[in-house]
Amino acid sequence: MLESKKIWINGELIDYDEAKVHVLTHGLHYGTGVFEGIRSYATDDGATIFRLDDHIKRLFNSGKAYFMHFGCNKDELRQSIIDTVKANNADECYIRIIAFYGYGKLGVNPLPNKVSIVIAVLNWSEHIKKENREEGITTMVSSWMKLDVRTMPTHAKGVANYANSALARMEAIKSGCDEALMINSNGFVVEASAENIFLVKDGVLYTPPISTGALEGITRDTVIEITKQNKIPLWVDNITRDELYYFDEAFLTGTASEIVPIGKIDHRIIGDGNIGPITRKIQNHYGQIVRGKCKNYSSWLTFVK
Repeated sequence: MLESKKIWINGELIDYDEAKVHVLTHGLHYGTGVFEGIRSYATDDGATIFRLDDHIKRLFNSGKAYFMHFGCNKDELRQSIIDTVKANNADECYIRIIAFYGYGKLGVNPLPNKVSIVIAVLNWSEHIKKENREEGITTMVSSWMKLDVRTMPTHAKGVANYANSALARMEAIKSGCDEALMINSNGFVVEASAENIFLVKDGVLYTPPISTGALEGITRDTVIEITKQNKIPLWVDNITRDELYYFDEAFLTGTASEIVPIGKIDHRIIGDGNIGPITRKIQNHYGQIVRGKCKNYSSWLTFVK
């Protein structure tokens, strides 16, 4: 992860090295924060931010789950994100925006504390990708159960939720895998540690429903739209662990990771272990959309300049 020039904190652009918060910040101690990961891409017409309005909408929805008052509206925050990308002269970048209860009272109740907002622009290379893009990644079903929808607001992109994800990802890496897949308390597949999952069998695409506890991913939604445009049949339904092994193709989706093919699940080879034809078609179409090659999706692109 490479440093950028400026970070936006509560309405002010600050030098990267000066962007600090107090060690007794509430969000640091209790995980009372929400965030978004957003991508900016270089296109023939200049840098664009992909589905910015949808990310902002989800951030505000996440904040609502935690009774957060941001002190700005969606349009103001939108402009601040654009200004931060401009200030860093970043065409291709990952944008991280986080809102959290700040320094004040340290008890479990965060409500007495003001909400702080930070916008950072990163050249982030820590994505789940093989050097050989034809080869699928290696995954395993984690021993850590996905957070139950009765324990946390799983549809909010909450900071605390990702402690669960971090435990699963570390377990996978320590076990020699690239990523973990997670099961809920009912035994159904939910998602990976930080990505949604899709699977292909006999030309039909499958994905778990949001009701499993999966995040309502923006890349997930983009892929669903791509399936409509390409007339690929889609079935949203519960999937059990053992069903995972019998699909012809599998891939993960996420803002940071984009479209990542899966080659193995629990030491079982999926298809031939490489990217499958439907995964490739979706991956190529996604790349064209985010880089402004598909004019019918121009409403998803916010131009920086």
